[in-house]
Amino acid sequence: MLIGFSASFIAFVILIAVSIKQQNKRYQEKNKEFWEREHLSNSIRKKSLDGLDYITIPMSGFPTDLLPENETVAECIETLTSLSDQKIVNLTGLSNTDLKLEYGTANLTPLIEYDTNFVTTVRTVQKWADELINAGYTKEASLLMEFALHAKTDISRTYYCLAEYYVSIGRSEEIERIKAVAKTLKSANKNVILKHLNELYPDI
Repeated sequence: MLIGFSASFIAFVILIAVSIKQQNKRYQEKNKEFWEREHLSNSIRKKSLDGLDYITIPMSGFPTDLLPENETVAECIETLTSLSDQKIVNLTGLSNTDLKLEYGTANLTPLIEYDTNFVTTVRTVQKWADELINAGYTKEASLLMEFALHAKTDISRTYYCLAEYYVSIGRSEEIERIKAVAKTLKSANKNVILKHLNELYPDI
């Protein structure tokens, strides 16, 4: 019995050692690939950014007249108004190395700024929408969230709130469109959003 235990223990140790060795090999390969791409990206010449999918904030179409005394809403409107004069691009899912390889090292700083503007925009839009929803203005909030959806936000609450709104007004067919947008996301939130929507609306 002791011999059998010893043999099993040795086999287990060998299995663990082989697994660790394989993991280390994969890590080394990935690390090598990363530094090769990083080295290459630093030699890419600056390219035109004219072809980027720039996002325009339609302030004139937003319900800026609602909740004028609400400080959070006022802050959101101020932030978005300021951003409306800046360049906004959704670069979710792209690493700095990806950006340098595609557009050149010299463009990395402005691209990071454009993406930061995007993140601030969609977060602010949902923050504003939440205030409107809490005050009973769900229809008006949907205008804000539709903009964020079109911009392919990866904020899960935007998808959930929009889906809930359309079901509440008898337009459950819109869930299919919302799911379709979620499927195009390059964010880590993609699977979480789709899983939640499919669990809530399995037949759509």
